[in-house]
Amino acid sequence: MCRLLETIRMENLQVENLAAHQFRMDQSSLHFFGHPSGINLQDLVDESIQNPNQSYLNDGIFKMRVVYSQQLEEVTFMPYKLPEIQSLKLVIDDEIDYAHKFADRQKLEQLMLQRGSCDDIVIVKNGLVTDTSYANLAFFDGNHWFTPDQPLLKGTRRALLILQKKILPTQIRPAHLRFFKKARLFNAMIRWEDNIDVVIDRICV
Repeated sequence: MCRLLETIRMENLQVENLAAHQFRMDQSSLHFFGHPSGINLQDLVDESIQNPNQSYLNDGIFKMRVVYSQQLEEVTFMPYKLPEIQSLKLVIDDEIDYAHKFADRQKLEQLMLQRGSCDDIVIVKNGLVTDTSYANLAFFDGNHWFTPDQPLLKGTRRALLILQKKILPTQIRPAHLRFFKKARLFNAMIRWEDNIDVVIDRICV
């Protein structure tokens, strides 16, 4: 059975970009199961906020994790702390498919075993730079930010940043990295303004 998930940032009871998560959930459900999910994320948020057993959500940042298949399977909340990423390792995998947000991350975890002493990986597929193991990427050339135009997963925050014209999609190959000064990681939990940056010379071949 195909199990999918949505990861949503909740901070002090406020959730981010919920409509985009709902859209992706419905599109993935339509792709795999032939119908929209039938799960209303806003209802799940409201129920959690109103649950007296979850009053701990009132303060702080939490990762809301919604696992689903043809029906809702699980909703969990975990306290969230920004990662410390200072180095990245290029790894190659031309077969990996993560176009939908699958709950099964086994392939990504296997690739992480190749990172050596680095903090995370950058996956190269068919000669193109894509994503890290859990985040989209953007690269700064001193004037503009560019993001790979063929990421493994078209993240919800990535879509918003493109709409805001903060990042520009373009084809990026490993040989192009020398033209950039730094890379930035971002996803549903890591905001653009969190500045999780890695200088280019800390991206190892």
